[in-house]
Amino acid sequence: MTDLSEPNTLLTLVGLATIVVTVGLLVWGRVSPVVAMTVVPIAAAFVIGTSFENITDYFHSGLDSVMGVVVMFIFAIIYFGIVTDAGLFDPVVRGLILATRGHIILVTMGTVLIAAVAHLDGTGATTFLLTIPALLPLYKALNMSRYLLLLLVSLSALIMNMVPWGGPVARAASATGIDPIELYRPLIPVQAVAMVMLLVLAALLGMREQRRIKTQVVAGQVESDGKTVDIHEIADDFTATQVANREDITRDMASGRGVYWANVVVTIAVLTVMMGGWFPPELTFLIGVGIALPLNFRNASAQMSRIQVYAPNALMMATIIIAAAVFLGVLRESGMLESIALSLLAIMPASVGSVLHLIVGGLGVPLDMLTSTDAYYFSVLPLTDATASQFGVSTASTTYALMIGNNIGTFISPFSPAMWLAIGLAGATYGKHLKYSFFIMWGFSIALLAAAVAMGIVQV
Repeated sequence: MTDLSEPNTLLTLVGLATIVVTVGLLVWGRVSPVVAMTVVPIAAAFVIGTSFENITDYFHSGLDSVMGVVVMFIFAIIYFGIVTDAGLFDPVVRGLILATRGHIILVTMGTVLIAAVAHLDGTGATTFLLTIPALLPLYKALNMSRYLLLLLVSLSALIMNMVPWGGPVARAASATGIDPIELYRPLIPVQAVAMVMLLVLAALLGMREQRRIKTQVVAGQVESDGKTVDIHEIADDFTATQVANREDITRDMASGRGVYWANVVVTIAVLTVMMGGWFPPELTFLIGVGIALPLNFRNASAQMSRIQVYAPNALMMATIIIAAAVFLGVLRESGMLESIALSLLAIMPASVGSVLHLIVGGLGVPLDMLTSTDAYYFSVLPLTDATASQFGVSTASTTYALMIGNNIGTFISPFSPAMWLAIGLAGATYGKHLKYSFFIMWGFSIALLAAAVAMGIVQV
């Protein structure tokens, strides 16, 4: 890495241009992140006179820092795909639907818990496919807003999305070089506090929804207040839908209560070994896949067939992270990122520098409306860290501030493909979802960031 004692004008200008062009291409959406984060930084490296050999070294440096995350992400997605197809979470979701008993406040709180369970695999699309079709009939029967459903499922999924195999931790670990498990451990109490906060918010929104429905009943806009609903029928419909979704693979799957409980034991073991640090996460999930495949699918052909189904989701993020290795490797090792930070330090008041990570984190949700998630983590985060670190703010603290601030707004951003899937499943429109959820999500992210500061996880 090039060490600088003062800003270099050429490195600063080319570095800024690299970030602006990369972010612009990601926001424009006409090229994939792989193209933007590979071609642009390599072109920039040539502009500053970097040799082919040095560019190769930059790439290897970046690749070394992300390879563990890539492997973990691939096998975590495959593992949770297997156990989800095996119906591991179905009884939990069905039980939570029945536990609501058709009461509006219990439904809103139950929605939070159902989405949390559904998002254990860290994949937004899977969560929405599992929860929205199951819960939308219940919301309709109770005359509840589909936008409330979207809001609660989104917030719950985003809280759970802080797991090591979720997108935010994977991206942040790649961008900073921090081990994903080390990065995640301090986030466990943040997740716990966030779930309590969300359950309280769900109850309050449930009360508001109850008042709205009663007002509509009085005005004659709906036929009843929705309290008479056959919750068992809705739960049965959920079970039937899940069974129908798996008809094409049922013949190849092992079945029975013994297999179900074996999946429970294996999943608990995988998470325990990973969190205990006995094996690195990439090896833990690889072993988990090696156990879960023969446990749930009868022959090699069926096992390979399922891997082919899970592979697109797993490889999509892996390719982005590997491309990010080029982007980050060039910016860091060439000295461009350091020179940009030194230039910012020269013009930034000292009073701002020590809280820069809080300012950027607090603006995380609206920033997600202007940049893609990849642009945020692979451009905004490294630049903020390089600047804030000069004022004594640790990399971990900056990472937590930006991650917490931004993550909550992911499923309100037009750059999130999973969000569009959710809107389609709910029969909603983006404009109404944005109007209903934006300020609630932004307020929730700021409150959670403040809680992380109070808990000492984010340094002030």
